[in-house]
Amino acid sequence: MKQKFILFKEKPVLGSSRERGKHKYVLFSLLFALAFNFHLGYSNTVWANEKIIFPEQIRTIKGVVKDASGVPVMGANVVVLGTARGVLTNFDGEYEIKANTGDVLEFSFLGMATKRATVGDSDTIDITMEESAEALEEVVLVSFGKQKKKSLISSISTVKPADLKIPSSNLTTALAGNVAGIIAYQRTGEPGADDANFFIRGVTSFGYGNSPLILIDGVELTTRDLARLQPDDIASFSIMKDATATSLYGARGANGVIYVTTKEGVEGPARISARIEASISSATQNVDFADPITYMQLHNEAVRTRDPLGILPYSQRKVDQTIAGNDPILYPTTNWQEELFKDYTLNKRFNFSVNGGGKVARYYVSVAASQDNGVLDVPSVSNYNSNINYQQFQLRSNTNISLTETTKLKMSFIGNYDDYTGPLDSGEALYKKVMRSNPVYFRPYYEADAANEYTNHILFGNYGDGNYLNPYADMVKGYRESGSSKIITQIELEQDLKSITQGLMGKVVINANRESGNAVNRSYNPFYYQPRISTLTNELILNPLNEETGTEYLGYNEGNKFVTSSTYFESSLTYNKNINELYDVSGMLVFTMNNRRVSNAGNLQESLPFRNMGLAGRFTLSSRDKYFGEFTFGYNGSERFDKKERWGYFPSLGLGWIISNEEFFKDYKDVVTNLKLKTTYGLVGNDQIGSASDRFFYLSQVNLSDDGRGYVTGSDFDNYLPGVSIQRYANDQISWETAEKFNLGLELGLFDKWNLEADFFKEYRSNILANRIVLASMGLESGVRANIGEAKSTGIDGTLVYNNSFNKDFWVQARANFTYATSKIVKIEEPDYSETPWLSRVGQPINQVWGYVAERLFVDENEVNNSPVQTFGEYSGGDIKYKDINGDGRISGLDRVPIGNPTSPEIVYGFGVSAGYKGFDISCFFQGLANESFWINPYETAPFVDIHYDGEPNWDTNNQLLQVWADSHWSENNRDLYAKWPRLSPNISGNNTQTSTWFMQDGSFLRLKSLEVGYNLPQNVLDKIKMDRIRFYVTGNNLLAFSNFKLWDPEMAGNGLSYPTQRVINAGVQLSL
Repeated sequence: MKQKFILFKEKPVLGSSRERGKHKYVLFSLLFALAFNFHLGYSNTVWANEKIIFPEQIRTIKGVVKDASGVPVMGANVVVLGTARGVLTNFDGEYEIKANTGDVLEFSFLGMATKRATVGDSDTIDITMEESAEALEEVVLVSFGKQKKKSLISSISTVKPADLKIPSSNLTTALAGNVAGIIAYQRTGEPGADDANFFIRGVTSFGYGNSPLILIDGVELTTRDLARLQPDDIASFSIMKDATATSLYGARGANGVIYVTTKEGVEGPARISARIEASISSATQNVDFADPITYMQLHNEAVRTRDPLGILPYSQRKVDQTIAGNDPILYPTTNWQEELFKDYTLNKRFNFSVNGGGKVARYYVSVAASQDNGVLDVPSVSNYNSNINYQQFQLRSNTNISLTETTKLKMSFIGNYDDYTGPLDSGEALYKKVMRSNPVYFRPYYEADAANEYTNHILFGNYGDGNYLNPYADMVKGYRESGSSKIITQIELEQDLKSITQGLMGKVVINANRESGNAVNRSYNPFYYQPRISTLTNELILNPLNEETGTEYLGYNEGNKFVTSSTYFESSLTYNKNINELYDVSGMLVFTMNNRRVSNAGNLQESLPFRNMGLAGRFTLSSRDKYFGEFTFGYNGSERFDKKERWGYFPSLGLGWIISNEEFFKDYKDVVTNLKLKTTYGLVGNDQIGSASDRFFYLSQVNLSDDGRGYVTGSDFDNYLPGVSIQRYANDQISWETAEKFNLGLELGLFDKWNLEADFFKEYRSNILANRIVLASMGLESGVRANIGEAKSTGIDGTLVYNNSFNKDFWVQARANFTYATSKIVKIEEPDYSETPWLSRVGQPINQVWGYVAERLFVDENEVNNSPVQTFGEYSGGDIKYKDINGDGRISGLDRVPIGNPTSPEIVYGFGVSAGYKGFDISCFFQGLANESFWINPYETAPFVDIHYDGEPNWDTNNQLLQVWADSHWSENNRDLYAKWPRLSPNISGNNTQTSTWFMQDGSFLRLKSLEVGYNLPQNVLDKIKMDRIRFYVTGNNLLAFSNFKLWDPEMAGNGLSYPTQRVINAGVQLSL
C-alpha cells in the first residue's frame, strides 16, 4: 500500500535538479533504513511503497495457465518483465520461473489477451486467459490483411514454421506432404539447383505458366527468394487456394498464392536465439552399373547378335587380361562413378537472431549463413577445387516504430548473397557423362612416366585419336564462379483514421529491390595420353594424343551478367465496425502498382519494363459468430495486351456457417467443439501466358534483316541484301486465362483434440493460349496463337491434426495432409480425330503421355514376318512388339494411345507423429505420392551406343551397361519374352527406343522424409548458466523410400541418371537467452 508524504508545502526548494538529487539521497538513506521503497513525484511529493525485498529472496514461482473454459494452454509465453527470463507452459499449461517479489510476470499466447501479474508472497500464480478479438485477427493471414480464424471462409492452408525445419538450405524441399493443397516433388539433389517443383491443387493449365504467386511480407517475389527463406525467420506460412482467397490478386492469382510473413520484434528486453547445424549428405541411391568384364562380354554379344560376322570390339585376349588384372594400365577397369564422386559430403548452417524493444520501437534482426558442398571427388593433383561449393548469406531486419498513438511505421531490409563455385558443367551433366563413358578403354589419368616427369599438367587418359569422352578430365579441367546479390527494402506506414470515423485505417507500402549477378568460367584444354608398349624398348610408355591442342594455363571466359530492378507500391483503406453487437462489417480497398526492369535482356521485348496495376476490394459481413459472407474482387491491367483487352475484372463470393455456435447444438459441444461449413465461387486470372519474349501480342514482330530471305543486286549479282520476314502476327484479341473456381469446405473439431479441415474443389480454366491450325495454303510465315484452350480440374485436400497430453511429462501430436487433384483438357485445337479418337487430347489429363502399347518381345523371325509391320527401323526376334491399335496391319503414329498416369503426381500426402517425455522429444514424418508415371529413357540408357546431343562437342562415347539390363535381357540363350531389356545392340535401335509401355514405370512411393530426436536441458541447469533454452537434436532426412521401382530414387522419376537426391544426417544445437 502506498503512503503519501507532503514534505514542502510553501516553497519549491527542490526546484533545481542538483538540490533534488541531494534531498533524494538524504531521503533514500532515511527510507532505506526503514526498508521502504519510494519515488519522488511532482509538487514536492514523496511516495513510499511496500518494503524492499533484497536480492537473496529470489524464488521459484509456479502455476497453471488455462483458457476461459478451463483447458490448459500449452506453449503460452511467461516472461519476467524487464529481464531476459522467460519460459513456455507445457502441455498441462504448467510453468516454473525464477522471480523476485515485486516482479511482474507477463503471460501471452496467440489469439488471447495478454495478462500480467505481480509476484507477491505466494509462490503460486494461476492465470486464466481469455480470447482477444484483436489477437484472433492475427491468427490467419488473408490477401492484403488478416482475419479472425472463426470468420474465415476462404480455403487457406497453414503450416507451422517448425514443420518446415529440415536439414536443407532450400525451403521448397520441405513443402511436399507438409501442406494440404500443394503438389510438390524434387527431381535433383544438386546444391544450388535443387528447387522442388510445386503447384497449388495440381497442374490446371496446359498454357505457359502454372507457378503460384509467391508473396513474402505482402510483396511478390520469386521461387528463389522462397527457397532462400530461413524457417527461423518465418512467422506464418499460408497457401491460398480458392477464388475468395486469390481473386484480389486478379490476373496473378489463378495458380494460387503462397503467402509468407516474417517475424517482427516483441516488446521487452533483447532476446537472442541461435541455431547451429552440421550435416553429412550422401546419395539416397546411386545407379548400379555392370562390372567391366560383363560390359565387354555383353558388348561383344550385342555385336554378334545383330551381325554374326561383325567385328568384336574386345578381343578375347583383352577380356582375359582384364580378368587377370595383371596390367591395370594397359587393361583398365574404371568405375567412373567411384572415380568422380565421393560417398558423402559435409554441410553447415547457422542462424542468429535478436529481437526486443520498447513501446515505441521494436526490432527483429537475423543473420544466416549456409554452406552446401557437392560430392565431386576432385583429386589432389589438381591445384584448385572444382567441387560444388554453394554458400548463402542473408541479413534480415524488421523494425516497427509507433510514431504516435495512431501512426505506425515498419521498415524492412533484406540482403541476400549467393556464392557458387563448381565444375564447368553442372553436377547433373557430370553424372550423365558417367553413363556415357566406356569403363575399359582408359584410366581417368596416369602417373607421369620418365618421358613426362617434368610436365606441368595432368596426364588424362583417352583412346584412339583422343576424342573419347573422359568425364574425369571434364570435372577438373576448369571451374565456374558465380555470385548473385539481392537487396530488398520495404517501408509500411499505417495510420489509424479514427479521427474521421472509428474503425477506419489507411496503409501505404513501398518496396524496392535489386538483384544482380555475374559468372566467370576458367578452363584449360586437357592433355590426353594412351598407354602402349614401345616397339623399341618393349616398355610401357604414355603416348600423347593431342600435344598441339592441350594447354597448361587457365583460360578466361565471362559468363552471364544481369541486373533486375523492381518497385512496388500499395495503398489501402480498411474499415471495421460492429453494429449493436450483432453484426460485424468490414471493407477494404487496395491499389497496387508493380514495375520490373531487366538488363542484358537479349531482345527488345524483355528490355522494356514489365508493369501491372490493379484495384482490389473485400467486403465481409458476419452475424453473431454464426453466419458469414464475403465478397472480393480484383480489377487488373497488364501491358502485355491490347488496350481493349488490357483490363480484367475478377469477382468472388463466399458464405460460411458455424453450426456448432447454434443454440440447438450446445448439447453436443463437449464432443463436437467446432463444426463449420463454407463455400466459395469466383473468377481469377492468369497473365503468365507466353514466354517473356512473347509480350505485346497486339504488335507484329518483323525481322528486317533476315539473311535467309535476302536477295542479290548489281550488274554482277554480287551485292547480297537481307530480306524481311514476319516472326509473329499481331493479335489484338489475346488476353489472360480465366479460372472459374468453386470450393466447398468443412471444419470439424472433436473433443478439443482432433481437428479436421477438408475441401472439395473444382476449377474450369478458359482462354488458354494455344496454337491455331493454319493451312499451309494460306501462305503465313509463322504460327498463329489465340485464347482457345479450355481445361478443368477437380479434387480434394485436407488436414487432420491430433493433440493430447496424457500427463505433465508425456505428450503426443499427430498430423496428416492429403491432396488429390486431377485435370482434363476440355478444348484444344487439333486435327480431326473422329476416325482415331484415342489420339485426341480432349478428355485426357494435362500431363498425359501418348505412346505405343508394348505387348512383349518377338519370339523369332517367323513371328516378325507374320506380325503387323513396325515402321521404326530394323527389328528382329527379341525386339519389342507393339500392338496394332487401329488394325491396319502397320504400327505407326496412328497407334499411339494414352499410356500410364500423368507425369506430375495427382496424389501427394504426408503424415507424422511427435511425442515428448520430460526433456526428450522425438518426431517422424512420412511423405508420399501416387498416380504418377515416368519413363526410363531408352535412348539415354541403351548400352554400348554412341549418342550425341545438340550443342556439345563431337565426342566418341560408349554408354555404360546398367546392371538391371545385364541381369535381364533377351538373348539366344535366354528367350525371355518379358525381359527388362530387348535384344542387345551396339547401335541405337529405332524400334526399341519408342515411347511405350515397355519402359513405363510407376512413380508412386512412400518416404520416411524426416526423423528427429531432441533433448532440452532442464530449467535448473539453464538457470545456473544464465540461458533460457538449450536444445540438442539429431535429424535424418530422406532416410528410407518404399517403392516398386528399384533403379534409382523414385522421386527423381525420369531424371534418375542425374545428380541424386540426398540423404542427410544432421546434428544441431538451438540456443536462446
